[in-house]
Amino acid sequence: MSERPADRYGIAPRRNRRWLPYALGLVVILAGLGVAYMGYKNFGPQDIEPDRVGYDIIDDHTMSVDFKVTRKDPGKPVVCWVRAMSGDTDEVGRREVLVPASTSGTVRINTTLRTTARAGAGNVYGCSDKVPAYLRAE
Repeated sequence: MSERPADRYGIAPRRNRRWLPYALGLVVILAGLGVAYMGYKNFGPQDIEPDRVGYDIIDDHTMSVDFKVTRKDPGKPVVCWVRAMSGDTDEVGRREVLVPASTSGTVRINTTLRTTARAGAGNVYGCSDKVPAYLRAE
């Protein structure tokens, strides 16, 4: 029996693909680096980091929230949004709090909120260095 040429029946000779595992490995490494970078940008250290220390329910329409703010640049004032929530996690009160510039990187603040119903918890919703003009102490 004689040998048949491979091209005659559509069977192509096997190609050398030694580069394929290296290319796939490079794609996986680049994807991993991209995910790590996005995670660091979104969940890593921020320029302004608020942290609720505690809260106190004074009466059915008043609550006190104690929090601290750590800033990368303490020389700039920031605004923080503090909110009160009912037991059903509905927002029943909100207040903007000016955190003035200081020499300390971390500042502790206690503020009082008026609520529309009895609050069950209080927290700091977030902070920003874009202080509105009506809050600036100039």
